[in-house]
Amino acid sequence: MRDGYGRTIRYLRLSVTDKCNCRCVYCMPATGVPRCRHEDLLSFEELTEVVRAATTLGVRKVRITGGEPLARRGVVDLCRMVAAVPGIEELDMTTNATMLAPVAADLRASGVTRLNVSLDTLDPERYRAVTRVGTLADALAGIRAAHEAGFGSSADSPLKINFVLMGGVNVDEVPRFVDMAQREPVEVRFIELMPMGECALWPRERFVSADVVLDACPELVRIGTGGVAELYRGPGFAGRVGLIRAVSHRFCSACDRIRVTADGRVKPCLHSAAEVSVRGFRGEELERALARAILMKPARHELAPGARPSATPRDMNEIGG
Repeated sequence: MRDGYGRTIRYLRLSVTDKCNCRCVYCMPATGVPRCRHEDLLSFEELTEVVRAATTLGVRKVRITGGEPLARRGVVDLCRMVAAVPGIEELDMTTNATMLAPVAADLRASGVTRLNVSLDTLDPERYRAVTRVGTLADALAGIRAAHEAGFGSSADSPLKINFVLMGGVNVDEVPRFVDMAQREPVEVRFIELMPMGECALWPRERFVSADVVLDACPELVRIGTGGVAELYRGPGFAGRVGLIRAVSHRFCSACDRIRVTADGRVKPCLHSAAEVSVRGFRGEELERALARAILMKPARHELAPGARPSATPRDMNEIGG
């Protein structure tokens, strides 16, 4: 289905929980946020029904998100259910990987085709400071288990590492992460910090352009695009580098996604306050609600650090990114 600006919607980001075992400084308050009651979350059957309805509108790719999706009990079973929906060609998951090691092989067997791992530092103390409660060793163990399970085994479908650029916090580690892409068959994606939720009022110097990556690593040469990322590679690289310029170079004109929150609300745009409820809907009624949300997608966001923060009233953990 096309939205009101001619963009074809093929991608559904499906949040399965607002719960997370970390408290990342740019995602949620140190004290956490009021959690949805279990009975307020869409059941696995309801989530699968949403996916089934979305495929009738042309969705072919689903990403399981949270909070931390692995914090929802039985999520491997949900992945199996979603992967079995006719029309779904790709099933991905974004995770902080700290709970991944014991279930990586099961996720692979359930039909998950790709993993994105959120990792903003390789320094153990800094990792603890950024996540507030997380342990770097657990995340690295999860990444190792993902490789052993076969994630990232194809050059066309690498394991992705998501690194949120924060000026004065972790930008000094850019060369270290680029070196990871040189040595390993991964795609390290540097993502511009977005002024929303906890970080909307952060100092302006925290918000840096992805150009800092090219400044630090001039050997990188652009090789194309991959979804919302500009892709780069250097001489002898086993992997590649991606730049996601969510703020400095809006890619809204190519946006092909919608989001469904764990409590059953469709968000046509990450940064819009607009939402459409799908809770309790089935069949054609559910399809109509999804279609209505797609037609509500705005032409673009208006983010500007220090001037125009995100309009969404939700924290990132409630949306799924």
